Formats: sequence, structure tokens, C-alpha cells
Amino acid sequence: MTVIEVEKLRKNYQSKVAVDGISLRVERGQILGIAGANGAGKTTLVECMSGLRSRDGGELRVLGMDPWTQRRQLQQRIGVQLQESALPDALKVGEAFRLYAALYDGGDWRTVMADWDLADKQRVRFASLSGGWKQRLFVALALVGDPEIVFLDELTTGLDPVARRTTWTMLKALRERGLTVVLVTHFMDEAEALCDQVLVIADGRVVAGGSPAELVARTATESLESAYLVLSGEELS
Repeated sequence: MTVIEVEKLRKNYQSKVAVDGISLRVERGQILGIAGANGAGKTTLVECMSGLRSRDGGELRVLGMDPWTQRRQLQQRIGVQLQESALPDALKVGEAFRLYAALYDGGDWRTVMADWDLADKQRVRFASLSGGWKQRLFVALALVGDPEIVFLDELTTGLDPVARRTTWTMLKALRERGLTVVLVTHFMDEAEALCDQVLVIADGRVVAGGSPAELVARTATESLESAYLVLSGEELS
């Protein structure tokens, strides 16, 4: 079942074209990776798909809904973790979970908090968390409402190697339960370990797409990281 359909999506910021005619499809239970250099348009694409930003052209449906005009209904069925997320410094971890659960009609926040090893930090204020723990908190909060689709922008930035691997394992388990994931990442080992499909974006356009194995075979390289450098043109810069 197709849960995300994007056709010739465009988004401009004054004279700058951030997303230039991108098309894609995501099936239920897939993990789609979106890779590209800083400024390639990855975050803008995710913001449009998740209803946080309007589009300037093209067609877009997520779970059969227009993310902008039906964003209130859609946001009850998706989770979002953005690259530049923040919470008030004085807010405690447990309070953050209760706040997010209220937005999702009382999501099972205690189970999510325990799954992500945050139960012992319920009384810790946001400002006192390390960068890695803040990142873990934002990922967990995106899952509080038991979403059908979750959008993750720079999932494991700031996490130590053990926490990264734990996060990968948990995401794979969630996918087995039917969760669909759209993952923006700079880490090709992460894309190779998690993603069913990877889109490589440059200057707001899709320059390549396919499974990690297909992209490696297409470029006759030895790893997804090498294939990404070839496809994105970064090895020439």
C-alpha cells in the first residue's frame, strides 16, 4: 500500500528553488532514506511531506491526505523529529512526554519512554541533558502517538556508537510492526543498514534512487558511501 505520493513537488524561498520537481513513492512498512549535501533540499522536502510547510507546486498525498490543508488530521497519524528541535530549558523529560501524549490523545508515553531508556531521566530538565540524550528524547517523542509514519531528520546525530546501533535495532523492530520511516541522513552506513530505498538529492532534485545494493551496482563502487559520492557529485567538489 502506498502511503506517501509525491509528484513534481516544488518549493521556493524567494528566488531560491529549494525543491525542484521531486517525485517519489513510499510503501507502508518501508524505510526511505534521503541523502544529500547541506542545502540540497532534504529538510524542506520532509517539512512539506509532514505538513509543516506549504508547497508551491506539484501534488502531494500522505496517508491519502493533503499535508497542508489537512495537517491537523494528518499530524494525529504521523511523528516528526526535526534537525533543529528544541524544548524549554526548564521542562523535565517526564513533562515533555506527558505534553506530547496530550497532543496525541494520550499516547502510550510510559512504554516509549522506557523503550528509549529515558525512564530514569523523568525528573531531569531539558537543559541538563547532553546532546546525545536530547537527540534520543526527540526521537522518542516522535513515537509517542504510535504513528503510522515517522519523519526523522538526522536520526543519530550526537549519539555514541552503542546508542546508534541500539536505535537502528529499535527502528527495524518498529518497521516489522508496520511503521513507515522517512529518514534524512548523512551517514551512509546508517542508510545501508536501515533503508529499503535511498534517494540522493542535489540542488533540490533527485539525481538517483534505488535500494542501497542497486546504487552500489549502478556506480560499480564497493560501498554505498562511495556510490553516494559519485551520484551526488561530491567526489568532484
